[in-house]
Amino acid sequence: MRDTLVLNASFEPLSTVSLHRAVVLVLQDKAVVEQAHPGLRLRAAEVELPVPRVIRLCRYVRVPFRRHAPWSRRGVLVRDQHRCAYCGRRATTVDHVVPRSQGGADSWLNTVASCAEDNHRKADRTPQEAGMPLLHQPFVPSPADAMLLALRAGGRSELPEWLTAQRPEAAAA
Repeated sequence: MRDTLVLNASFEPLSTVSLHRAVVLVLQDKAVVEQAHPGLRLRAAEVELPVPRVIRLCRYVRVPFRRHAPWSRRGVLVRDQHRCAYCGRRATTVDHVVPRSQGGADSWLNTVASCAEDNHRKADRTPQEAGMPLLHQPFVPSPADAMLLALRAGGRSELPEWLTAQRPEAAAA
């Protein structure tokens, strides 16, 4: 089982925690289980509860505003769904659109997922110089987008619709 998604009291994604930490939060009445693994339950001497997949905090936690998700190689691969930006095959490396030797930076807008062959073929050139157009343009994911993309990459394609679309109270209005 992978990490458990933690939602703020307002249903905004905050982070992921280990299963152990999620159970502790639920047992301390600091969180409630919003979605559980089907058919799995935790049992102890005097308690039984579903194995949490998504928990929601009972009290709102104020989080400092972050405009952008921090850049990482893994984040680029997840953002691009492990698909090469040049040919569409499975990507295993990250390529700099403007090579570092030409002043390119490690940033969301200058890196794309790439297969090793295309990364090697493009070498120290821009896509235009190499005659290798991008299939999609790089973008900067919001912190919440980055977290949801990471959860999907971890085999969580079955996240509930309300989590990926809008908050439940907005849907009821």
